[in-house]
Amino acid sequence: MTKVSFWAKVRNLIGQKNRIDQHTLEELEEILVEADIGLETTDFLIENLQKNLSKQRNYMPSEVTPILKNEIVKLMLEDGKGLPLSVEIQKTKDNIPHVILVVGVNGSGKTTSIGKLAYRYRTEGHSVLLGAADTFRTGAIEQLSIWAQRASCSIVKQQLNSDPAAVAYDTIQSAVAKKIDYVIIDTAGRLYNQVSLMNELKKIKSSIAKVLSSAPHEVLLVLDGSTGQNAVIQAREFLNQTQVTGLVMTKLDGTAKGGVLIGISQQLRMPIRYIGTGEAITDLQLFDKEEFVDSLFD
Repeated sequence: MTKVSFWAKVRNLIGQKNRIDQHTLEELEEILVEADIGLETTDFLIENLQKNLSKQRNYMPSEVTPILKNEIVKLMLEDGKGLPLSVEIQKTKDNIPHVILVVGVNGSGKTTSIGKLAYRYRTEGHSVLLGAADTFRTGAIEQLSIWAQRASCSIVKQQLNSDPAAVAYDTIQSAVAKKIDYVIIDTAGRLYNQVSLMNELKKIKSSIAKVLSSAPHEVLLVLDGSTGQNAVIQAREFLNQTQVTGLVMTKLDGTAKGGVLIGISQQLRMPIRYIGTGEAITDLQLFDKEEFVDSLFD
């Protein structure tokens, strides 16, 4: 089900009713589940709707949509706008680089998101250095190099099958020496149940901290928004294995199930930092929960 068809169903359901009763809420519940919002979050929304819509009388359809919209906004924890370092780097006297470690499964759009993020920071006037610590996948280093060229930033890389932790270490050393503003380190795509790769991720973080004890300052998990509830499962398991500070949701174009954003935000209490909405290098936006919900209802 697409974003458009989901909200069309909501509009059709409410628009066909003269009054909103318990049966209408049950039909609405089915639509929310179909939209990949998830059972837990759907139950939460319906329960809050029932609290707002008094059981003593039926409500007019025009009264339901604003309440539903407001409830969705309220349950979404945070967004990219409200977090520090989301747009402008916080300068320090020592000009310490802001280090971002990027994790996720293969095919989620991880490397592409890094390139788009680097471009975003470069257009804001910041210096950016990329670290190619995904040394296991054939083509990963070359792919990140292409994005570095597109974003007009430098990259630290070694040969295929090199030690990822060593690449991360060299990247931070170079960034400190050159007084770089942002460092974005790519890591191997991994599943949450791949113990060896999860341990490798811990080793990368340890290597970074040897050079800069406060780093990494952010760990961004990239998720494919078109995978529905699989994205929720991935997010939950990554949170259990490593310290994730924010999410990047990709592939939220016209065919993606945007409802999964609502479920992830409510269930995992994890801020969504950025969303990818297309293939262009500029198609990475700070996530604004109010704008997102407005777009769903438009």
